Amino acid sequence: MSQKKVDNYKALKANRRNEQRKEKFYDILEKVVGIVVCVALVAWIGYSVYDKVTEKDASVVQQTVMDTSALDNYTSGLSADTAE
Repeated sequence: MSQKKVDNYKALKANRRNEQRKEKFYDILEKVVGIVVCVALVAWIGYSVYDKVTEKDASVVQQTVMDTSALDNYTSGLSADTAE
């Protein structure tokens, strides 16, 4: 081997431990970030579903009472007129 190749190999060998640590750190960091993103996504979906379910329970039903006797009298009067 030429001296240049030997020097290059020694430099790579000297930094191999640091490079491996760096790669390991980045691998762990990628896993942690991926887990955090997944947990946030699941939490967001869960909250959205919970919000939709409780929204139906919270809606207030308003009842309206109406006197339809005048309308009933009118329609019965119409039907009586057509029967004659």
